[in-house]
Amino acid sequence: MILPSMLLYNVNEIHYKSTNKNNKNFISQKMALPNGLQSSDELLEAQAHVWNHIFNFINSMSLKCALQLNIPDIIHKHNKPITLSELINALPINKAKSNHIYRLMRILTHSKFFVKVNISENDEEGYWLTPSSRLLVKNGPSSMAPFALAMLDPVLVDPWHHFGEWFQDDNPMAFVTAHGRTFWEKAIEEPRVNQFFNEAMSSDAQFVANLLIKDCKHVFDGLKSMIDVGGGTGGMAKVMVEACPGLKFVVLELEHVIDGLKGDEMLTFVVGDMFVSIPRADAVFLKWILHDWSDEDCVKILKKCKEAIPSKDNGGKVIIMEIIVDDKKKLDHEKVETQLFFDMEMMTMVGGKERTEKEWAKLFFDAGFTSYKITLLGLRALIEVFP
Repeated sequence: MILPSMLLYNVNEIHYKSTNKNNKNFISQKMALPNGLQSSDELLEAQAHVWNHIFNFINSMSLKCALQLNIPDIIHKHNKPITLSELINALPINKAKSNHIYRLMRILTHSKFFVKVNISENDEEGYWLTPSSRLLVKNGPSSMAPFALAMLDPVLVDPWHHFGEWFQDDNPMAFVTAHGRTFWEKAIEEPRVNQFFNEAMSSDAQFVANLLIKDCKHVFDGLKSMIDVGGGTGGMAKVMVEACPGLKFVVLELEHVIDGLKGDEMLTFVVGDMFVSIPRADAVFLKWILHDWSDEDCVKILKKCKEAIPSKDNGGKVIIMEIIVDDKKKLDHEKVETQLFFDMEMMTMVGGKERTEKEWAKLFFDAGFTSYKITLLGLRALIEVFP
């Protein structure tokens, strides 16, 4: 009987060295690498890929930490590249942990949120903002900081720890598996959740409004009135009213969202339910509303929108701001991945989905609309839908 006494692993070969009482012999047997891989390069590349996805959350949490410590704002207020020592002195941290800041900045620099530049003839380096971190300055005109902090709040992150469990239970989305109620119910019951979500949506609305004014203002030409369905606290409407004189905005929202808000002659807040009735106007605006809902519910909402606007000949239309998933992969890998991230977020949080152009078109035609026009804007698109 041969008893293996030693196992030697040499990349592409496994050698068994064995002995018995009467003689010594050596048995060599070539074996395939694990999982059918043919070379050590493939094996190591696969390991690196798995590791990268296991630890990818560290990018998000490092970014959240930078926002909690106000690093983008500190560098912005410094008004020039900041040295590591200057940054440490400005941070609201336990100074005993100062020696860890360079490691945080190293990964954030690798992720292209900051850049290191020479600031003296002695090759002294300082950290400076990139276009991405400029969007994270909290008081900036198009700040994404509230959105980032909201999406990384434990309330929204926790459902991902229950994702596998959700596939096995009867709950409509993983958020319910984690919290025992829908996101909308939690927002009504918990003021903190309602507040951070409204702040997140308002910051994105202002970002979108500034973009539309710059690149798509013609879409609003000739309109005298518009209903912003699910328009939150009016972040979008406030910018548009100022940029489009004569265009009256009505924000249609749930009571807990707009409670206490006051409008004026050009901007009014109305409590209502888009599934029941939408006030009449020249156009209806829907930003990041339909992706929250199933196809069936989207058709119901779109039919209510169609009832609220005049005919196409009289200028009626629905203006939608949503992601159109690039199923033909015209976008680069990172952008397509981000769109798919949003789709997974909708499935997990509210039971909604992101859609391809074909899927959007079916909804429009099922709701009775006759045509649509798409203007691509980065990861999202402005869609004009005509009755």
